[in-house]
Amino acid sequence: MQQFDVLIQGAGPAGACAALNLAPHHRVLLLDRQVQPLRRIGESLPPAARRLLSDMGLLEDFLLQGHTPWHGNRSVWGGTAAEQDFLRDLDGHGWHLDRARFERWLRQHAIRRGAVLLAPAHTDTAIRVADGWQLTLQGPHGPCHAHARIVIDAGGRAATLARKLGATRQQKDRLVCGWVHGHDEHAPADGLSRIEACEDGWWYSAALPHRQRVLAFHTDADLPAARQMRTPGWLAAAAAGLPELGALLCSSGFVADTGPALTAAHSALTMPAAGRGWFAVGDAALSFDPLSSQGLFNALYTGLAAAEACDRSLAGDITACQGYATEVARIMQAYQQHLAYWYGAEQRWTGSPFWQRRHRLAALQYEVTAPA
Repeated sequence: MQQFDVLIQGAGPAGACAALNLAPHHRVLLLDRQVQPLRRIGESLPPAARRLLSDMGLLEDFLLQGHTPWHGNRSVWGGTAAEQDFLRDLDGHGWHLDRARFERWLRQHAIRRGAVLLAPAHTDTAIRVADGWQLTLQGPHGPCHAHARIVIDAGGRAATLARKLGATRQQKDRLVCGWVHGHDEHAPADGLSRIEACEDGWWYSAALPHRQRVLAFHTDADLPAARQMRTPGWLAAAAAGLPELGALLCSSGFVADTGPALTAAHSALTMPAAGRGWFAVGDAALSFDPLSSQGLFNALYTGLAAAEACDRSLAGDITACQGYATEVARIMQAYQQHLAYWYGAEQRWTGSPFWQRRHRLAALQYEVTAPA
């Protein structure tokens, strides 16, 4: 029975951030189902992340990694084309990341600061005992046992560990994302993300390091478009017909070099996001619609915030868990208000099931937040 102060399930950005902040002062075990991070979508890191990276002592090394600067967004939304840049942002520009390399880098910092990484591994059972949790783990060599004073669920949207500990998961919609990575022969040097609405959802594309590009389409899981985007070649062919994004892909010489991948992209909230002896972070705490471009920032922020609350809890602060859970709920409320505004701004396809659902959610959000 190995003894740890904190066990963290999930070594993605949220879990690795929690681990690297806790490891200098506590015994930390970091688990992940994958030996190495997988290639995935979710590469936008906004300018405000600069402050988080600085607070965690990571900024200088991060800037040496060579990720692609992100200078703003160009969108075709609500019938008009517009650009929003970061020139007036006091934090400067953001970044489009090589996501797998970024995750490996965070894991390495967690290990350097003293965390123990076990992969492939996951938590099978968690039984509350007087001084924490008695855990059964499934590791690379079979089952093993550990004891931890606090556990952190950083395992993604499923929030498997948090739900085992009694939390509930509130899913807000059925959004899914189909995406491919590819190569640009003539990548534009403007550093802009592209977002373009269409009848059945919306598109996204951004240039990545090493002349790579991501192309993604977002719709609801039960709509015909969600089935179509599983077909090899459909994403690039459908995007080619878009007024702005199609022209960009043609001029850049984009060629997809991966098959289509499908991933959940719905908004969701774990209630509560923390309890006695446990925390949920990243997507396991609250999941954001990719339209917000806040998913990766949320992972870093909640990883750091939970580490600080966990440290206080280990020192005897009985209010730390509740304070963190309240903060997560506040973030979700503000996020839903902003998301409702942006979806409500697109009124061209009022007969489309996708947009009808967003407009209903926007109307409900307005009813909740409007002054009496």
